[in-house]
Amino acid sequence: MKKLLLSISGAISFVIFLILLGVSNLMAVSLESQQMAGRWSEKGDAAQVSCFFSTNAGITADSIEEFEHSLDSALQEASIVSESENEDARLWADAYSADGSISISSDRAGITADAIGIGGDFFLFHPMQLLTGSYFSGNDLNQDYCVLDEDAAWQLFGSNDVAGMTVYISGIPHIVTGVVKRPEGRLEEAAGLDDTLVYVSYETLSELGTCNGINHYEIVMPNPVSNYAVNLVRERLGTNEKEVEVLENTSRYSLINRLKILAEFGTRSMNGKAIIYPYWENIARGYEDIIAVLTLFMLICLLYPIVLLVVFFIKWWRHKGWTLKDVGNRLKDKEERFMEKRRAKKKLKVHKNKVYKKKFEKNSTRKKRRVKKRKDEEDERL
Repeated sequence: MKKLLLSISGAISFVIFLILLGVSNLMAVSLESQQMAGRWSEKGDAAQVSCFFSTNAGITADSIEEFEHSLDSALQEASIVSESENEDARLWADAYSADGSISISSDRAGITADAIGIGGDFFLFHPMQLLTGSYFSGNDLNQDYCVLDEDAAWQLFGSNDVAGMTVYISGIPHIVTGVVKRPEGRLEEAAGLDDTLVYVSYETLSELGTCNGINHYEIVMPNPVSNYAVNLVRERLGTNEKEVEVLENTSRYSLINRLKILAEFGTRSMNGKAIIYPYWENIARGYEDIIAVLTLFMLICLLYPIVLLVVFFIKWWRHKGWTLKDVGNRLKDKEERFMEKRRAKKKLKVHKNKVYKKKFEKNSTRKKRRVKKRKDEEDERL
């Protein structure tokens, strides 16, 4: 009865392990902002790298452009080129952003809102849910575009269906290209999504609003060998290590990284760098902590049935009615029988061949005699 109860508890523990495994893996792939490498290349030969800067890092749009040229040269030197048949296919894509605030108004109302100034393909990395309209690119020549979250749209227009309408930022007209749904939840609010948010170009934020400087840069690029992309970015970035944090998003939820987070638990939250993470990175770090805890319970639930199996095996081993010597003798006996059967089959085959050969020779001799007899009879008639 005790053994049965232990077996049932072990099976339940293993089922819980499978459930926790599924939940943690589902969480690991649920953040769109961390899955750019998979969307960029289905072959798994790309990596997404994120860089976070302190306010003293002095990163500008010009320094980003210099880095891009340096990256092109490095990839060319390494003979890494696009293998796509499409001539317009890009080898890599990047984006940067800065946070701050702006005063924005419509013909109906005006508000002061948190703002993210973007450059490059920001919305390629962060495909938020669109309620209406579309995104805009930080690479557009015209920078008089913006994307509102649903709260800003309601305050300014009383509706979400405002794509194409005009708002004014410090008196300068900007076109609303789309409205996005703001993620909701305890983790999202704690990460910084607790107030009205507007996305504008970096030029608009830096010239017409309050800009805290570029604090985030991200890139998706070829990763022919492990850590190639992240190491290349660190090497070419040319920024003081105390003012920047570089990480590879592609493998941040892997089992190895989960175990590292558990090992650093307690000290991980201590940050000696003056870096303020954007909301999507705060959410990703929150997911890391949750997944790490789930992994801990997952390993415990897996360890219990493994220990039970080991205990059951040891008990079975002690009470077995045979020894390894007996097993060896049985195997040896089976091997000898097998060899005897092979030898017998071989002898039988040789015997059959001999019989067949004799029969063939006998038939051949008879045939020759008949041919000779017919020939002799023909000679006599002639």
